[in-house]
Parts: sequence; structure tokens; C-alpha cells
Amino acid sequence: MKRLVLVRRETPTRGGQPVAFVAGLLFALLLGAILLSIAGDPVIDVYQRMFERSLGSKDVIAATLNRATPLALAGLAVGIAATMGLWNIGAEGQIMFGATAATFVGRVFPDLPGPVLIVAMLAGAVIGGALWAAGPGLARAELGVSEIITTLMLNEVAIRLVVYLQQGPWKDPEGFSFPQIDARPEQAAFGQVWERVHLGVLIAFAFIALFAWFSSRSVWGYELRITGSSPKTAAYAGISVRRKVLGVMLLSGGVAGLAGGIELSGTAVRLNENLSNGFGFAGIIVAALALMRPSGVALVAIAFGAVQVGGLSIQSIGVSSSVASILQALILFGALGAGVLSTYRLQLVDRKVVT
Repeated sequence: MKRLVLVRRETPTRGGQPVAFVAGLLFALLLGAILLSIAGDPVIDVYQRMFERSLGSKDVIAATLNRATPLALAGLAVGIAATMGLWNIGAEGQIMFGATAATFVGRVFPDLPGPVLIVAMLAGAVIGGALWAAGPGLARAELGVSEIITTLMLNEVAIRLVVYLQQGPWKDPEGFSFPQIDARPEQAAFGQVWERVHLGVLIAFAFIALFAWFSSRSVWGYELRITGSSPKTAAYAGISVRRKVLGVMLLSGGVAGLAGGIELSGTAVRLNENLSNGFGFAGIIVAALALMRPSGVALVAIAFGAVQVGGLSIQSIGVSSSVASILQALILFGALGAGVLSTYRLQLVDRKVVT
């Protein structure tokens, strides 16, 4: 009796993750073409529209970059925690609470000059995201409670909190019977730096580049990697593992919160329960495709953003939203699968050897 198992390659395939991503993308497009043909949709027209509406002109490239920004920061948040061997599944909630904190700052200081107010709101977003991750971080550092469950559960709490604020204390009195929160102050909106690309895109990608450089060159980053690979070795070297765990969770939450602040000042007009838009969960995929490396999340986020923007555009030519969602999922699974096979190979072994 035989069965297939994954065996780590002695030498990863040439080209590594970038080649794997492209190969997986092509394989997924082939499967998608079969699916579209079965559904009776014009394959060439669909793919042509996906490209044209995500990367085909300056205007749509700007839309792709704007969408990639929260994806990149969410991916970075997950990647930072993963460096320590932690799984932050709560980026969705941290984005929401970061945006909530930024909205609070805007409501308290509505008359501040634009640049000052934007800086204050982004600082509030970072602090808010960090506070939302503090509980799971403390529970993991002091009690050993799995951060996977605690961060995941707090996602729903954050969304429900926004709904409560929207229908209760922060309800816009001018919204009549439609519950909504006041729009952020007008001067808190980001200016455009190129086409429709807002300033938040530059802030986010500059932050990612700076963090990638700092984490790879600093003692702090070195201690982080040591602690993540071997907590016992880190403790023997005098590194406080508990302090590192808490610090990394706060930093991870703060980065996700920054995504919420940038989304509020860049794309959204007001805080609502849909502001996070699944960016936090998508950030897990972005981080996985980037092999949990902060330096890779920006490029992967742009590619992922293009897939999402292109996937949304094909619905306007009559392609079912279900087919569009399946197509996006095929592309993601293809890229992820190819990434795994670049490091592992399938091998037939005797079942008794495995068991």
C-alpha cells in the first residue's frame, strides 16, 4: 500500500518563490479558462479585461496600488509575528480598531490643520492596533495561551464594537434613519501624489522598506530571529522571551492598526463595519506568499491587489461573482501550491513507513 508524502528538497528549485508564483499563476489561469468555458464565458475577453482593469493604464494601476496598501501592511503585521513563531490572525480586528482610534482622534480634534491632524490620526491608529493586540500578547507571554484563538476571536469583537458606535454614541444625527458615523474631517484626507494614488501609499511602502532594512541590520532584528528559531537558545543568551513576545505582538498590532488609519484617510470617508474589507485575512495569504519575509510583502501585495481589482472588474461584463471569486481563489491556491512544491517534492512511500 502506497501513499504520497511531501519530502523537503535538498536544494530548492532554481528561482525559488518568484518562479513558483508565476508558475502557479499560469497553472491557475489554465484551470480558470476551463471553468470559464464550462460557464459559457469568453475566456480571452475575461482575461483581457482583468489585465486592462488592473494594470492596463495609469488610472487602474493607481487603483491597484491603493488596494495593495492595506494588504501589504496586513501582510507585514502577520510576517512580523511569524518571525517570532507567532500567528497573528487578528489583523482584521486590529485594522478596525486602528481606524476606530483614528476616528476618535478626528472627533476630538476636528479643527486641527490637515498635516497635524493626519499625523495625530495615524499615531492614534498605530496605538489603537497595538492595544487591540496587547491582550493576546500578554496572554501568550505570561500564561502561554495560544494567540491564534485570542486574536481570531477579537476580530468579531472589533467589528461589533464599530456597529455599536455606528448605531449608538457616534451615530451621525444628520444621517436620519440610516445609521452611520460622521465623516472624518475633510482636511484629514490624503492628497494625491500620482494619478489617483494617495499619499498613504508612499507612507506605507516607505515604512515597509524601512522596517525590512532595520530588522535585517539591527541587533533587535537579530534577537527576534534567534528567539523565533530557538526560544531556549535565546533565553540562554540572556534575551527575555516573554518581553520579546509581548513587544512583537504590540508591533504587529500597531502595523495593522496603521493600515486602518491609512484606509480611513485614503479611501474611506467614514468608519463603518466594512472598512477592513477582508484585508486582515488576505494579509495572511500575502505573508505566506512572501514566505513571511517583510521585504517581500510589498511586491506580493501589489500582485494580489491586481488580482482582486481585476476579479472585481469582470463582474461588469456578466461574469458571475461566484466564478470571479473562484478564479481569484484558483490563482491564490496555484501560487501557494507552487511555492510549496518549490521547497518540497511529492514522493510515494509505503504506508507502514509513514505510520
